[in-house]
Amino acid sequence: MILVVAVALAAVLTGAVEGGATTARAEGGAPSPDRQLLFYNHAYGVLDRETADAIEHSDYLRDFANFQVRTTTGAGGQTWTGRYLMGRETYLELFGVGDLPGQDGTFGSTGMGISAERAGDLVTVTERLRDQGIADPIEFRQTRDFGDGVPVPWFDAILTTDQYDGFGAWAMEYLPEYFADPRSNTEPADYPGDVGRERYLSDDYSDHLMRDVTSVRLAVTERDLANTVPLLRAGGFVVRPAAGGGIVAQGGGTTIRFDAVPRDQAGLRQIGLSLNRPVAYRHEERIGRSTLTVGPGARAVWNFDATE
Repeated sequence: MILVVAVALAAVLTGAVEGGATTARAEGGAPSPDRQLLFYNHAYGVLDRETADAIEHSDYLRDFANFQVRTTTGAGGQTWTGRYLMGRETYLELFGVGDLPGQDGTFGSTGMGISAERAGDLVTVTERLRDQGIADPIEFRQTRDFGDGVPVPWFDAILTTDQYDGFGAWAMEYLPEYFADPRSNTEPADYPGDVGRERYLSDDYSDHLMRDVTSVRLAVTERDLANTVPLLRAGGFVVRPAAGGGIVAQGGGTTIRFDAVPRDQAGLRQIGLSLNRPVAYRHEERIGRSTLTVGPGARAVWNFDATE
C-alpha cells in the first residue's frame, strides 16, 4: 500500500490542526545515547507537466519498479492522484504542476515523511522535539477511505511548524487499526508493536528491478530547512553540514541531502535507488526532463532538471 500526505499536509499547513536502527549522533558528530526512532519513509516532488506525464505513461518504469498511478481518499474526503514507485521499505511519489491545490501544487514543491518502526516511538519523538525548544508540535491524525465512505485510522503525525515556503517534513506512525483492516493488504507483525515500513508495503517490489530508495537530494529554502532539522534530530538521524551549504542527514539506510536555495530554485533534484540484483550494463532512460540511469551494479540514480 502507498501513502501521499501532500493534500492532508496542505490542510494542516494552512492552519488546520486538524532499515535497522543506527547509533544516532547530533550535528557535529556528538554521540546520542538514544536509538534511532524515525526512518525515511517517502518523499514527493512536484515536477513540470511534461515530466509528470512522461512518468505516468512510461512503459520502462512499469517494468523497472512496482509502479502505480492511483487516487487516494484521505481525511475530510480529500483526494489526490499520484505516480508511485514502491520498494521494500521506502517509496517515491511524484506530482505534476497543478495536481495539488494552492502552493503545494506549484513547481518545486516537495515533502518528506519519516516514520516510526515501533508503536509508541512517535510519542518519544514529540518529547525530544520539546526538549529542543519546539514547545507545541502540530499533531494530527490521517484517515483513509477505501471506497465505502467509512474512514479508517491510517497514521498519526507531527509537524514542527505551520509556516513553510515549499517543503514540509512530518513524522508519522502507522496505526494498528489500519493494519487490522483486511483491505489494507498489509503483512502480519514481525514483532510486538511492529508498525514498520516493510509491513506496510507489499512484496510486489520483488518482481521488479527497483528495491529501495537509498538517497534523496532536495533543494529547499533556508526557513524550510531550519524547520526540518529539529525533526531529523529528534528522530535520531546523523545531521551534519554539507559541502557547499545545506545539510546531510544519515540513518537507517537512507541518506537525505538538503541544499539551501531561494524558493524559485527549490525542488526535487536526485533520487538514489538500490536494485534487487546487480546488472552488467548501464542504461539511461530519458523521462520528460529527467534522466534515470540504471547500473552497472546494483544501483540506479534518477536526476531531475532544476528548471520548469
